[in-house]
Amino acid sequence: MSKNSVPQEDAVRTVAIEVFETEMTGMRELVKALDDADAPLARAVRESVELCANVRGRVIVTGMGKSGHVARKIAATLASTGTKASYVHPAEASHGDLGMISTDDVVLALSNSGETAELGDILGYAGRFDIPLIAMTANANSTLARAGDVCLIIPKAAEACMVTQAPTTSTTLMMALGDALAVCILRSKGFTADDFHTFHPGGKLGASLKRVTDLMHHTEMPLCGPDARVEDAVDIITTSGFGCVGVIGDDGRLVGIVTDGDLRRHFRESVNEKSVDSIMTRNPRVVSHQALAAEALSMMSTHRITALFIVDDTGKPLGLLHVHDCLASGVI
Repeated sequence: MSKNSVPQEDAVRTVAIEVFETEMTGMRELVKALDDADAPLARAVRESVELCANVRGRVIVTGMGKSGHVARKIAATLASTGTKASYVHPAEASHGDLGMISTDDVVLALSNSGETAELGDILGYAGRFDIPLIAMTANANSTLARAGDVCLIIPKAAEACMVTQAPTTSTTLMMALGDALAVCILRSKGFTADDFHTFHPGGKLGASLKRVTDLMHHTEMPLCGPDARVEDAVDIITTSGFGCVGVIGDDGRLVGIVTDGDLRRHFRESVNEKSVDSIMTRNPRVVSHQALAAEALSMMSTHRITALFIVDDTGKPLGLLHVHDCLASGVI
């Protein structure tokens, strides 16, 4: 190895850093293009958000090649955040899939050059039926930009792969701009975590958004009154299998809890004839019915308890959540 040669691992690291820096430069240019509220891109983003947020039909996202892959991702992000959206392949559109686009839709077309031939039929169709067209391109003088009712002109930035000019930085900017549109639209609609969970119930992300009411046991809750005998409470604990029994007052509110730990602490006393009121833990830890399951699991982990009663706004028990319920549902 010569004195000036670079070890392979250093060469890879150097190239990777160059790619990141090149794409970050492009992202900074994108931010700069939005710095001024009256800048063309800023106005175009506002108009695009308004069109997509108020669309009666769907947002039809389209693009070819690498732009097509980005378009699919944008459509998926829009759909999961409350905006009806679909991807239509431009080549397939020319062979019948134009029928998937209605006059109630908005078309978002992606092409870095703005001269993608396969988009021609979709552009013509949108113009013919007066379907709003949002163009996302780096070429303000392109066929796509001229056809667009709204033009999202991304900055012309150096591709990270300078040798081949393969789409790298340009697709990153398109992806980021698509994400910005989706987030702006969901905020304009007041889209919440509950709404997101409706569209995304699976996986770790869906599990993290589950509410305690999705997992709690609400039938045959282990409950007794403060005048119940301890031996009756033991029977309820044994039968329920939750390791505790909630104590409710005359008004139905939770006033205490008796756990296996309480029973062990009073083991040497003659407690069978006593009432649970004499051994219960008063003002037990509870969780609101509006809380996320992840919050409840965090509380159980922090305080080293295995079960929590779920209460309504007045403090009445609605259900019981066990740590195993959270873990079994993937809540972490």
